Amino acid sequence: MAEEDLKQPETEQQQELTESTAEAADAAAAVDSDTPEQGADSAVAEPSLEEVVAQLQEDVAAAKDAALRAQADAQNVKRRAEQDVEKARKFALERFCSELLPVADNLERALEAAAGDDEIVKPIAEGVELTLKSFQDALKKFNIEAVDPEGEPFDPQLHQAMSMLENNEVEPNTVITVMQKGYTLNGRLVRPAMVMVSKAGS
Repeated sequence: MAEEDLKQPETEQQQELTESTAEAADAAAAVDSDTPEQGADSAVAEPSLEEVVAQLQEDVAAAKDAALRAQADAQNVKRRAEQDVEKARKFALERFCSELLPVADNLERALEAAAGDDEIVKPIAEGVELTLKSFQDALKKFNIEAVDPEGEPFDPQLHQAMSMLENNEVEPNTVITVMQKGYTLNGRLVRPAMVMVSKAGS
């Protein structure tokens, strides 16, 4: 009788274990039955081959456009750098040129003062004239050109009007007197010519 009492609890434990195992098996079966459905859903969510190809083509087009833009930017930077170097080379002498111009002015004034028939001054004037010619030739070698606009129409980009005089013999706004020559360096104005300009008489 005691042995039967001892066996009975073991049977109940085995029954409980069997029930829990069955429940776990049912749960696993339920999970397995859900898995194909999830796989089907994921298969539906994946893009088609055409969509993938279209996306890749868009990416390639965008990459090409970015590469072309980068190349154009690089060419623009290179072109600007070359222009800056060229300007620096052309106009490096601009300040030096400005310092030399008063020397040319003084030589011209010396020639004007020495004008005449004085035999004593004449050799000095000839020496100053030769010096001025050599100086002007040296300036031309470096593309420094004089602006001497007497008789020409007034150009505000090259000339600076110091005064206006009535003169009916020439057209209005004509340069009738050059008080000081102007100069350009490689076409860029270094100093404007100081001039007197005509205007119509009253």
